[in-house]
Amino acid sequence: MLIAVLFWGLSFISIKEAVAEVPPITLALLRFVIASILLWIVVKISEPGTRLDKSDRIPMLGAGAMGITLYFFFENSGIKLTTASNASLITSVVPVLAIIMDIVIYKTRVSLIQSIAIIASLFGTYLSVTANGQVDFTSDTFLGNLLVLGAMVSWAVYTMQNKSLSSKYSGLYLTMIQTLLGTALLFPLSLLERNEWQPFSYVAFGHILFLAVLCSAACYFLYNYALPKLDVTATTLYLNLIPIVGVIGGYVYLNETIIPIQLIGGAIIIISILLVTWEKTFQKKTRP
Repeated sequence: MLIAVLFWGLSFISIKEAVAEVPPITLALLRFVIASILLWIVVKISEPGTRLDKSDRIPMLGAGAMGITLYFFFENSGIKLTTASNASLITSVVPVLAIIMDIVIYKTRVSLIQSIAIIASLFGTYLSVTANGQVDFTSDTFLGNLLVLGAMVSWAVYTMQNKSLSSKYSGLYLTMIQTLLGTALLFPLSLLERNEWQPFSYVAFGHILFLAVLCSAACYFLYNYALPKLDVTATTLYLNLIPIVGVIGGYVYLNETIIPIQLIGGAIIIISILLVTWEKTFQKKTRP
């Protein structure tokens, strides 16, 4: 989860850079075509006998649509229209959405410590992302903010869908099938941008490769591998580190300033993750 969070946090920078030259849906299509090819080759080598059950075709298509097609349609389009700070801030709603869905659908109980950690991590994310005072929810960026929020809802639903599928398939196979299906659904949407297609620079291509190989192929596999081993509460708390990585990446790559209050916010999130991890470990050790 930490490795996935690292690259996903840096992906905001690559998307912001690449979307300046490549239309958002087309960017997602190119990214996942490359990722699909890589994943298909790896699966054919490591799991040649694995097959998708007929009963899982529709659920798998739904997960691919939510986690790949809709998520990146909303996120790439939103990042193009809004600021990086706004987009990062909105990602903090994922834990709330995912945990609410987990409670409603799976009747999962959240302990007092988990509840405190969730609230603290959201507060830490708020401090880390908004302390620079550049969050601007004006009418100019409202549509972009709304699209990014749509991406977060899609991701929360994707997490719920994969909770049942991850018990039947390996993380690698799950990632490959969903990436193939989600990419296939991106193709017709990309045709809406055909009037914007034009040659792009090697820099943009480098960002596409980074997004495809590390942020898509590698990170989706790691996420699906970790999901059945961690509950939704712990997983979504890890995801709260994404804005922190984005802030640090912006400082290193874009020369943005990091002020002390942002570092305090990052520390609060890390403490929240450690708190939940400690509780889970303690419960396992004391359970008869």
